[in-house]
Parts: sequence; structure tokens; C-alpha cells
Amino acid sequence: MKILKHTQAHVANQAALFSSTQTTQSGSASLRSAIKHGFIAAGLAAAVAVPAWSADLPGAVVGQGAVTKADPDSAAHAQWKAVMKQYSTPGEGCFHASYPNVSWEKVECSRGEPRAHNEHPHRTVNEPEVVGNGNDYAAYAKGLITSAAGIASIVKGVTSEKSVGVPAFGDGGILGANEYTLQINTNDQETTSACAGHSGCHVWQQFVYATDYFVSPAHTAALFIEYWLLDWGSSSCPSGWNQYGSDCWKNSGYGEVPDFGITELGNLELSAGTTAGGKDSITLYGPSDTYALTGNDSVLDISSVWNKAEFNVFGDAGGSEAVFSSGSTVRVTLGLGDGSAAAPSCLANAGTTGETNNLSLGACSTWTLFGTGGIQFTESN
Repeated sequence: MKILKHTQAHVANQAALFSSTQTTQSGSASLRSAIKHGFIAAGLAAAVAVPAWSADLPGAVVGQGAVTKADPDSAAHAQWKAVMKQYSTPGEGCFHASYPNVSWEKVECSRGEPRAHNEHPHRTVNEPEVVGNGNDYAAYAKGLITSAAGIASIVKGVTSEKSVGVPAFGDGGILGANEYTLQINTNDQETTSACAGHSGCHVWQQFVYATDYFVSPAHTAALFIEYWLLDWGSSSCPSGWNQYGSDCWKNSGYGEVPDFGITELGNLELSAGTTAGGKDSITLYGPSDTYALTGNDSVLDISSVWNKAEFNVFGDAGGSEAVFSSGSTVRVTLGLGDGSAAAPSCLANAGTTGETNNLSLGACSTWTLFGTGGIQFTESN
């Protein structure tokens, strides 16, 4: 999913130029230097002038993709990200790439006990008007979604954030300063073969970056996929799954990633992908590094039913709330790949996670760009 495109032909040319390095070892200093200088040259070219078509981009996409004349190094990093998006991970597991390398390095996935799991919405009659717990926009695709990517860019005022407990969820979660999650969540009202014939069972999948997640080692950020069998019933969950009321849940392995501060929010992009009969993936694009994790789509067969997507920044698990500093405004941009090249619909009150933030939703708009459609909105306090 490439919502942060620069000139489309230029990105394609960069991908072709560096594709021969895909199988080259990253340890070659001369190769690294050549690639880096290539990206810097591309960045200088991009910094000379913003492409004419950028006037038609949504504000957040312009804000993330357009680079000022004074910052060719940032433009070079942006070109590198665009090239990395051309390459899928070479198998199952956890992967990492660091600027200016353009090949994925396989790294060991972690296994650990989570301090808390994410929550499904608990709607109440007199619930406060916050973002999340169902009160969020979702992009409703024209076809089945195969990829989604989201950015929560800072417009103004974000100087701090803390995760706090919410009484409706037992004040649970991973609480404290700079504890938050970025989540891409699927629709939650469809059934697949994973429900094994259980009446009323629905599948739900979450693609999550969490700034803190493990019991041990503590304060370790993680990238993972969380799987749910909602309304499984009173019978025991399948082997390897955890029971939570009438629901079953489990996590993939975890990719250990940096703990990015909330003021770095606009430098992060989270993407998710599914392939029928293949792998599901989650990728976090940081300022100079990219991290990815893949798992089998057969866990839930989510690719066969995914048609709505939610993306936002929330509290860190357990139904917690991300409380932003006063005067904060964040712009959320979510792009989808569904094979249609059409703009999705923007659905209100269509979120599927129980975590929240203390912002209020603005109006939602839709957009299309180079065969990709998406939604965009601001939220503020």
C-alpha cells in the first residue's frame, strides 16, 4: 500500500534502479554508499520543487510526502521508504531494513506474555464522547481489502500523551506516559471457516504497534497481529487460544521495535496486508528503519471477508484511553488497496476496538490518488 507516493514514475524508476541489490548482502560499505548517494540525489531533485499534482493530495499526504527545498536528506529518506514499499518480505517471520539498505533482513521474532490484550468495544448508554470504543470512522471498501496504510500526523499541540484506565474496562491496560497503540482493525461481523461452525461466531483481526506490551522485558515496544473469535460460545477455545468470556483470542509472534515518543507520531506509518492462501503482514515505517512481521492468513482467513478498516492512535491495550495534551490536533489518513481504484465510503460509529483517545472527531472526507482510495479526518481536544 503506497499512500505516501512521490512522482509515480520517479518512484518506479527508483525501484527498478535498485532492484538488482535485493539479493546483495547489506554489509558492503561501497554498495551502501552508492545507494545512499542515489537516494540523496533523488531527494535533492524532489526538494527542488513539489510535484504539480501534490496540490490535489489530501493535506496529511502532502504533509508527509512533500519535502521543503531546505531538507534533501528527508527527501532521500522518503525516496527510500517509497522503494521499500515495492518489496514484500521474503517469507514468514520478522524482518528489518535500515536506511539506505533496500533488502529485508530476517530477524528473530519474540515470544512473551503480554501485560494486557486489546479489547472489543463495550458500549454503554452514557459513555463519554471520545474517539474509539466504536465511536470512530471506518473506510468501507468497494471490494475486499488486500492492503491498508495509516498515518496520524500532528497538526498542532501534541506535546505529551499518557494512557489511562477506563472504568468500563476495569481500569485495565498498560498505563503511563507515552503508552499508546497504533491500530489497523478489520470489520468484526463476518464468519469464516475459523469459526468451525459455532453459531454466532465472528472473526476480527487487529494489526498493532504498541509502545509497551510485554510482562518481561518491560517497556519493550512490539509489532504484532491479534486474532479474535468473537462470540465463540461457552465451549473451550481451540488449542493455543485464550478464553475471554465467550470470546477467544491469541497473538502472533512479536517483532521488537523502537519505543517511539508521541511527538514522533507523524514520522510513523503503519500498514497491513492480507493474501488469500498466503501471508498476512504488518509493517511499521519509521524515520530511518522499517519493521515487518508476517503470519498465515489461514489463522482467521480474514482475507475472504475484510471490507472495512479502522485506523487511529489509542490507549495501550485493556480498553485504556490515550490522553493527549490540551490543544492537540491530529490528522488521520487511511488508504486502502481493494483492486477497485475507487474511493471507499466513510462510515461513522464503525470502529471495532475498545481502546480510545481523548480527542473529538471532525468531519470525514474521502480521496483517490493514483489508483488508491482512502479517508481522512482530524480529531482534536
